[in-house]
Amino acid sequence: MLESAREVATHCPYCALQCGMTLRETPQGRVEVAARDFPTNRGGLCQKGWTSAELLDHPERLTTPLLKGQPATWDEAYDFIVDGVRRVQDAHGRDAVAVFGGGGLTNEKAYTLGKFARVALRTANIDYNGRFCMSSAAAAGNRSFGIDRGLPFPMADIAEADTLLLIGANVAETMPPFARYLTEQRQRGGTQIVVDPRATPTARAATLHLQPTPGTDLALALGLLHIVVAEGLTDPAYLAERTTGWDAVRKTAAGYWPARVELLTGVPVADLEATARALAAADRAIILTARGAEQHAKGVDTVTAFINLALALGLPGRPGSGYGCLTGQGNGQGGREHGQKADQLPGYRKIDDPAARAHVAAVWGVDPDSIPGPGLSAYELLDALGQLGGPKAMLVFGSNPVVSAPRAARITERLKSLDLLVVCDFFLSETAAIADVVLPVAQWAEEDGTMTNLEGRVLRRRALRKPPPGIGTDLAVMAELASRLGRTGDGRSVTGGERSGGFSAEPYAVFEELRRATAGGVADYAGVTWERVDAENGVFWPCPAADRAGTPRLFEESFPTPDGRARMIAVEHRPVAEEIDAEYPLYLTTGRVLAQYQSGAQTRRIAALPGGPFVELHPDLAERLGIDDGDPVRVLSRRGEMTAPARVVTTIRPDTLFAPFHYSGTGRANSLTGDALDPISRMPEFKVCAVRIEPVTP
Repeated sequence: MLESAREVATHCPYCALQCGMTLRETPQGRVEVAARDFPTNRGGLCQKGWTSAELLDHPERLTTPLLKGQPATWDEAYDFIVDGVRRVQDAHGRDAVAVFGGGGLTNEKAYTLGKFARVALRTANIDYNGRFCMSSAAAAGNRSFGIDRGLPFPMADIAEADTLLLIGANVAETMPPFARYLTEQRQRGGTQIVVDPRATPTARAATLHLQPTPGTDLALALGLLHIVVAEGLTDPAYLAERTTGWDAVRKTAAGYWPARVELLTGVPVADLEATARALAAADRAIILTARGAEQHAKGVDTVTAFINLALALGLPGRPGSGYGCLTGQGNGQGGREHGQKADQLPGYRKIDDPAARAHVAAVWGVDPDSIPGPGLSAYELLDALGQLGGPKAMLVFGSNPVVSAPRAARITERLKSLDLLVVCDFFLSETAAIADVVLPVAQWAEEDGTMTNLEGRVLRRRALRKPPPGIGTDLAVMAELASRLGRTGDGRSVTGGERSGGFSAEPYAVFEELRRATAGGVADYAGVTWERVDAENGVFWPCPAADRAGTPRLFEESFPTPDGRARMIAVEHRPVAEEIDAEYPLYLTTGRVLAQYQSGAQTRRIAALPGGPFVELHPDLAERLGIDDGDPVRVLSRRGEMTAPARVVTTIRPDTLFAPFHYSGTGRANSLTGDALDPISRMPEFKVCAVRIEPVTP
């Protein structure tokens, strides 16, 4: 299905905005990027998008398989992997081989990876790095609304909101083309309120900035709900007709009077009242959360509290209003719908649901009883590697946990302890550098597929050219390994070099199977076709039939719950997992910066994207410790340390440090972060841990 033309309309390889772009290959073979007027980015790109094609012919690109660090043939690499998998599973059982995926994989790859784990490897142990990104918002959306779609309305609604509350997001840096919606919203006279411990570029542009103590967003949400109730600002008819659980939620909120919440969060009472009143007075109001609110050991409850606030005001399902979360990774939405999560099957089906297992098994041609049950979540899976009873081998696709996982030094040692580590990548990432086998795979401009953006809009990624000689695709790798392991879609053995009929390397064929597998599920793609996506500028799921339109706006008539009502769930604030004390007296929070993306394995290789590790601290703290701007500093937690230059700024709280998580080596911020997990989503508490800082002396 490769395009023959030397110019294709496609989408950026980075964040979930999935900006439209055009790629052109010159007669000299150089690839040029042009912005495209697509509904999400409206002709805009950020500097990461403009420079994305530089990776295609980068001198550090992998061009041959590596076996124990040395060039090898594909046959040698495949033989080594298959022998290792068989040896491990014969000795320790099927679950001793694990799979780790990524939120940047196309829908076709995410779907095939889940199938590969459960049919070819027969292992329960598959999860992905999206567990570190969207899992708390996903879990909260599922239990409140019965569905998890990041934005249940088109992005265009945001610019039309009279009041916009944005919690824990710095979109001016993380997805700059999105920021134009915020600019339009302000220019229309809308009120814009940003919640963030840092005065980020997004916060500084807002009408009002609330700067809470890290880890107190849940208390803040409860305080806002208290004010809404106390001042009679709720929507009683909506609550009676469209929700359940309101009485318990209202009683819990009664304990979070404004003065108490000011003590818990540091946000002044006047700002809390102004926020609650602005939301209630608006004809159209939108509440958005992102990683700052969600990457906590209470992230699900925090998002639930903001959903409760939105429901109390009658926002979800009302045109131009509602609650949504901002998906981070490029296919963070689609990547969690099609089976690479430990507890899910395609279509967002639960893996322990007998009906779901039967449906998917019929598509795969296997016995439902042969599909393994739920496995370990991402951090728990990584932490179990090499341990007694844990996996002894792992295959990694589209992820770099050596940099991105919390408590990263421990996870690095766990990866090194494996009998077999296989990594598919196009650069020698920090994780690939310690692997036994590295397989070079195609980049985004060299293969077709689909992505699902933060609105739930299914998009087409188109290939400009074929991969260079000697480079495979992730789909081809999985199909070949399935064949060599003797697995077909119906569980029968294959002989010799015959390719498994159950695992196609062609993305179009995989998507057609995905449509059947998701039919009738929560995330129903049955009516989505590549042809429709091309013709309609993307198709919003759910779309159960080819003759039906997609669903850009959810909840207008009912919620996809058994009784059609949203479920309000009472939650209580609780402290962060690791409080500050005399030894570690400061909070550390982590995040992204403008020029870099995720673990930096791609963006750190582009010369036009400057940057390096740093630590932000407040001038009062810097003066007390004798630290000047630019001085090397050491930050220590109970788990490790990092060193980086100091940035002395007035835009951060005096009790808080900030470090970007894109960097490896001594500047790796995740050497510091902890492994406390949300009890529901299993999201690690990336956004706050206790640290101390000191100058690095000669």
